Amino acid sequence: MERISKISPFMVMEILKEASNIDHVIHMEIGEPDLDPPPSVIESLERAIKDRRYFYTPSLGIGELREKIAEHYYKKYRVDISPHRVVITTGTSGAFLVAYSILMSAGEKVILADPSYPCYKNFAHLLDINPVFLPVDESTNYTIKVDMIKEHRDVKALHISSPSNPTGSVYGKEDLASLVEYCQERDIYFISDEVYHGLVYDREEHTALEFSDGAIVISGFSKWFCMPGFRIGWMILPEELIPKAERVIQNVFISAPTLSQYAALGAFDYEYLEKVKQTFKKRRDILYEGLKDLFEVPVKPEGAFYIWANINRYLEDSETFCREVLKNAKVAITPGTDFGKNKTKNFVRFSYTKDEEALREGLRRIKNYLIK
Repeated sequence: MERISKISPFMVMEILKEASNIDHVIHMEIGEPDLDPPPSVIESLERAIKDRRYFYTPSLGIGELREKIAEHYYKKYRVDISPHRVVITTGTSGAFLVAYSILMSAGEKVILADPSYPCYKNFAHLLDINPVFLPVDESTNYTIKVDMIKEHRDVKALHISSPSNPTGSVYGKEDLASLVEYCQERDIYFISDEVYHGLVYDREEHTALEFSDGAIVISGFSKWFCMPGFRIGWMILPEELIPKAERVIQNVFISAPTLSQYAALGAFDYEYLEKVKQTFKKRRDILYEGLKDLFEVPVKPEGAFYIWANINRYLEDSETFCREVLKNAKVAITPGTDFGKNKTKNFVRFSYTKDEEALREGLRRIKNYLIK
C-alpha cells in the first residue's frame, strides 16, 4: 500500500468536480478539446455499430488502424515504420502504463521534467519505479537539455513531452536529436509523449522516430483529433518490445475499446485537422494577449492548448489563488502544484479549450476580480 500512498490526486479533476457545483463557471482548467472530431469518425463509428463490431480485437489492435497510423507517420514526418510496430492502447494513459511496465523494474529510475504532466510520476509510483525530477524553466524553454542529464547515473529511461503540458513548449530538432543520441549511446530508453502533435503553431514539430528506431513514441486521438472520450491511443515500439507489450495488454486490458478503434479509422482527415489547429492557434493568441498584461507569462506556448502564468504579483499560493478565482470570478483554472514542485506554487495553468467568446468573458471576469 505504500506505493499507492505516493500517488497524488489528479488536481485538475478535483477542480473540475468542484466547479461543476457552481453555476455559470467558465472552464479553463481541463485539457479537453471542445471541438467535434472529423465527421468521418462518426461515420466510421456508426458503420461499426451497424456491422456489430462489439467483440474483442487482437490485443495489439486491429490491423487496419495500425496500418493507418503507420501511413500517418510517413505522410506527416516522412518516417517509414512497419505497422507491426504500432500498438493500439486504451488512451495514452494505457500506453504509459504498458511502456513503464515493460521498460523498467521496481527501483529503477526514470527522468522527468519538473513541471510536467502529473500522471507520469504516478505511473512510476504505481510500479515502484523512482521518478527523478529535473527542474526546467524559461532559461531552457521548459525543456530538458543533455547537460542536465549527465550527472545522473543508473538511469533506465528519459521521458519527455513535446509539446509539453503545462507550458506548451516544443523540443527543437537539434535538441531532440541530441537527447535521442545521448540516450542511445548509454542504453537509456527514450520515451517521447507526442500526443499534442498537430497542435504546434509557429514551427514544425519533429517525432523522435526521425532520429532513432529505438525511441518509444506515445500518442493518441484525444487532442488534435478531438476524441478524448473514445479512450484510444498508440505506441510505436522497437520490434523486440512488441511481444512484451502484447503480453501486458492481453492481461491488463485485453484490447483497446473496439468501437473506438473502428471510429479512429476515420480520424485522418487532414483538411479538417488543419482547421482544428488554426482554431486553437487563434484561441492561444486571444488568451495570451489577454493574460500577458495581468500575469508574467515566461514563455509563449508553441503548441498544445495551455498557458503557464506566474501569479506572484497577487498571491504566492497557486491552490489558494485558484480557489479564490473560482469563487469570486467563476473561472476554473489549474494550480501549478498539480505539475510538480519546481516553483509551481507561483504558477497556474490556463487551458484554451473553450470558444473565443468564453475565453474573452473569462478574461473579463479575471481582470475585474484582480484589478479592483
